[in-house]
Amino acid sequence: MELHFSGATATEQERDAVDAALATRDDDPEAPAHRRDLLLPALHAVHERIGWISPGALEHLCRRLEIPPASAYGVASFYSLFSLTPRPRRVLHVCTDLACKTAGGDALAAAAERELGPPGQPDGALQWLRSPCLGVCERAPAALVFEAGEVAAEQVLAPTGVPELLAAARTGPATSTHSTDLEPPVVESVPQAGQPGLRLLRRVGTVDPTSLDAYRASGGYTALRRAISLGPGGVIREVTDSGLTGRGGAAFPTGRKWDATARQPETPHYLVCNADESEPGTFKDRVLLEGDPFAIVEAMTIAGLAVGARRGYLYLRGEYPRALNRIRHAIVEARHRGYLGRDVMGQPGFHFDIEIRRGAGAYICGEETAIFNSIEGYRGEPRSKPPFPVEKGLFGKPTAVNNIETLANVPIILQEGGAAYARTGTERSTGSKLFCLSGGVRRPGVYEVPFGTTLGELLDLAGGVAEGRTLRAVLLGGAAGGFVRADELDLPLTLEDARAAGTTLGSGVVLALDDQVDLSGILLRVAAFFRDESCGQCVPCRIGTVRQEEALQRLVRRGDPADTALLREVGQVMRDSSICGLGQTAWNAIESALDRLGLLTSTEGAA
Repeated sequence: MELHFSGATATEQERDAVDAALATRDDDPEAPAHRRDLLLPALHAVHERIGWISPGALEHLCRRLEIPPASAYGVASFYSLFSLTPRPRRVLHVCTDLACKTAGGDALAAAAERELGPPGQPDGALQWLRSPCLGVCERAPAALVFEAGEVAAEQVLAPTGVPELLAAARTGPATSTHSTDLEPPVVESVPQAGQPGLRLLRRVGTVDPTSLDAYRASGGYTALRRAISLGPGGVIREVTDSGLTGRGGAAFPTGRKWDATARQPETPHYLVCNADESEPGTFKDRVLLEGDPFAIVEAMTIAGLAVGARRGYLYLRGEYPRALNRIRHAIVEARHRGYLGRDVMGQPGFHFDIEIRRGAGAYICGEETAIFNSIEGYRGEPRSKPPFPVEKGLFGKPTAVNNIETLANVPIILQEGGAAYARTGTERSTGSKLFCLSGGVRRPGVYEVPFGTTLGELLDLAGGVAEGRTLRAVLLGGAAGGFVRADELDLPLTLEDARAAGTTLGSGVVLALDDQVDLSGILLRVAAFFRDESCGQCVPCRIGTVRQEEALQRLVRRGDPADTALLREVGQVMRDSSICGLGQTAWNAIESALDRLGLLTSTEGAA
């Protein structure tokens, strides 16, 4: 194979970082034989040690993995957290996405630009960047400071103000390791913590998330024991009887997905846990990973048993340092105590283990087939379907993909029984659902309610809007969701009712917007988000997201009806012909603002 190396030389530090990342595969008998899937971990290793990926480091990595440098360059340049040009070791990411925008994120960014210079421009030991959602929306406004080194450090600043932001920019993370002990306790993100009746959140804030013994004392691993006694077919029957559907937005029946994967004759089978929640306003999966990580490990093990997988991959977004620490610790502890690895819980032949893959700043990797490409060491671009993942997924093998919240329901189902689980919620939307409340509510955070709870009841749990403010609208489902008017709060939160009302629950985002929020600015941010996050693979999305933002900007400035017509035409083309859900939903929120709120059809849009 002609690899076309340029002759660039890696430094000793760069070689050490790459070699250490690749050494993890050598003693793992269950690992895939191919090695290209170590490209992303190796890129992370160089990024964490040096702060950027030099041509020499990239070429050393390519020689070790036998990958053409041009191909590896295409992968490294795909992710926003990596830099292929010299960059200071310290980088400050200031969130300017939806929840932070409503909480003063733009003012923080303006202060950073005033004091630190233009974004993206290195200034001595620091570079600062405007960032999409960091997934701590309940504590907006937020920032993340990262510093490369022999032991990389990063710290989430949330909520933060200008003095704290500038101090972090000048001194770096307040910790010398990946430890995030200075972050607020996870319980602060769960206003219901400790209340009776919780299921998914019952341990968060009440059980030590770092202790396997505490997890077992609270009922942990009883579900896995029952799953072993039931066998794969019995587990799938219970999950099917429960009516559990995917909680990531698509709402596909979980039992059907597992059954279809398990029935495939080709082996091996794989399990992928999608923890790359990058939808602006979504943070529920982060809270579960930080507050109840052993439950996710147990749930993945049960799923692996059900679908016949011996290996599971947990794909975690790169901006979640504490979640990474917690789930990494839980995996190590479970493996040490015999709950992962070979002969799980002493059962001969039951082998299952979990490998973490970190994303690096690409919203599109939340799409199930884009995750496969990312794990395999390719650009995180979606694949055309069919074939579907249950037939040809990760490494071309049958694969089940579930997100964190979906999997967190599985131990509950095994403990209660599928039929008992289905009695909560409604006939077509069973169980309880996690919602991420942020924006203008008094008590933002993750809330657990049964399906069928109304939007108004959910907002009341969060204390409603602040005194003296009036609710204007709710963005339901995130940037890919839609707006609900303040007079529509009797909407039952179920899959079927949301669909009938012309909206979606999506990933559970509930962003409350009061009368002081600039709705036109929110729409422009939504359009800019999809423009930036489009992977560019298909023309309708690559061009359509740009044209959508351009038309929206003109509409906000001038209020020309011709731009409204253009928006509708571009939106419909993206919805009808884009390869994946990003392009298909990029028009949703803007369309609902036009049709439900009447926004930009009056003098407000022509300001």
